Amino acid sequence: MPSAQSTRAVFAMDPVHLPLLFPPPLMARLRQVVEIDPEFVVRDFADPAAAPALAGAEVLITGWGCPHLDAGVLTAAPRLRTVLHAAGSVRALVGEALWQSGVSVCSAVAGNALPVAEYTLAMILLAGKDTFDQRERFRQTHTYPSPAETSAIGNVGRRVGVIGASRVGRRLLELLKPFDFAVSLYDPYVDTAGAAALGAEPMALDDLLRTSDIVSLHAPDIPETYRMLDRGRLSLIKDGGVLINTSRGALVDPEALTDELLSGRLSAILDVTEPEPLPAGSPLYNLPNVFLTPHIAGSLGNELERLGRTVVEELERLASGLPPAHEVRHTDLARVA
Repeated sequence: MPSAQSTRAVFAMDPVHLPLLFPPPLMARLRQVVEIDPEFVVRDFADPAAAPALAGAEVLITGWGCPHLDAGVLTAAPRLRTVLHAAGSVRALVGEALWQSGVSVCSAVAGNALPVAEYTLAMILLAGKDTFDQRERFRQTHTYPSPAETSAIGNVGRRVGVIGASRVGRRLLELLKPFDFAVSLYDPYVDTAGAAALGAEPMALDDLLRTSDIVSLHAPDIPETYRMLDRGRLSLIKDGGVLINTSRGALVDPEALTDELLSGRLSAILDVTEPEPLPAGSPLYNLPNVFLTPHIAGSLGNELERLGRTVVEELERLASGLPPAHEVRHTDLARVA
């Protein structure tokens, strides 16, 4: 057990996530680094019951369901010096007062990127085999397609356009390398040499949309990317093209996308939408050319332990006098999720 001089930490999140983020062996490892009550989770920084624990807290371990980190947390936790977020983006979590206070913020966003990239790879492969349309056809006809009906199916030489060399985008590009795809990349911060190192051909956004068979969105949700795929840009995607969105629904004009999908000209694999979830009457639930999933691409189930492990490893680094490996800086938020 830690000594009385150990760094004191407190959990702040929805308690439902705690057992999956920190299963018993990982919780034991965490408690070798910090002094923390594994049964105590803060849901409200103004809660009088939380005051004693927060008063001595130097580290806050946050997750989904954590209250907004504004000036109130600094008042409740005057000794706070580090926030470790056992989840993805901290954009909506961390307020200006905390950024200005000098408290360091770290996130497990890199770990959360892995399952999103894996989901996307799976969907690209399935889309290239026309899996979703073929399933619908088979359910209705109970017959195999003819060679003529499958002549355009397959993943050899199919062009995949990746929008955004984010953590997810970069991991996806790595996962695509063993396959026989032609891969394009649009990212205004990546030059020709950088794209080549990632195994992709750099392209302007409009050119990528015109030439790709499958377009996969991995750009951050920032003002510059709002509705980046508007009606005009969606119209550039070739007939029969597939759009995959595991990023944020705000990147795509929802009315324009719905119109394209209703026409049958495009197909889509959507793990995120706008709004989220879609209203019960949305036609996208029942279109055969739309594959909807309920925001499952990110870490779920046993994948959450990876996020908890990232936090423990970060604490072990800090305890050893090393700099954090996953620090988020305020200036980063201008171009990352």
